[in-house]
Amino acid sequence: MSDSHEEIYLEMVKTPAIKQLCVFCGSRPGNSPAYAEAATALGHAIGKRKINLTYGGSTMGLMGTVADAVLEAGGKVTGVIPEALFDHEHDHPGITRLITVKNMHQRKEIMSSLSDGFIALPGGLGTFEELLESITWSQLKIHSKPIGILDVEGYYGLLAAFIENAIETGFINPRHRNLFCVDDSPDSLLDQIENWSPESRNKS
Repeated sequence: MSDSHEEIYLEMVKTPAIKQLCVFCGSRPGNSPAYAEAATALGHAIGKRKINLTYGGSTMGLMGTVADAVLEAGGKVTGVIPEALFDHEHDHPGITRLITVKNMHQRKEIMSSLSDGFIALPGGLGTFEELLESITWSQLKIHSKPIGILDVEGYYGLLAAFIENAIETGFINPRHRNLFCVDDSPDSLLDQIENWSPESRNKS
């Protein structure tokens, strides 16, 4: 892409005001109370900023915790849950809107399309997949939305180290460190999300 075309592209995809955030997180609470505390703090911070939440639709684990916190703070919550997980994940009856889809691919597609940005709390394999797919899609310019990681008690430290190793061994371009931001404070992370721009991912 030429410089002039890059400028036109960046203007076209300039990040709008964040009105709705997608949060990826575990359907389990983890073995430290710090994880639920962080999910509550993030949910409250999202709601207080008049940002609405998109998430996986469950009452379980950190998923239910962050949804409850957004609702408590006056925000609206949209859950997206596949039919196959409808009973297993215990859909949340108190959220603003619940969308039922046929499979996980549709779940991720709808969650992404509804949201202006993404944040990952601690979680398991599903959370890792959702987070890394969002980062990959940003790299490929499929979307131009900010991505944040709330690093609770160093939970994502090993992932950050793994990415650094991939950079050092030549499999990831060093500038792609800028595809996402990491913070251990919900408010500070939300500040970074709201101030992010597509230009950031092109900095070396």
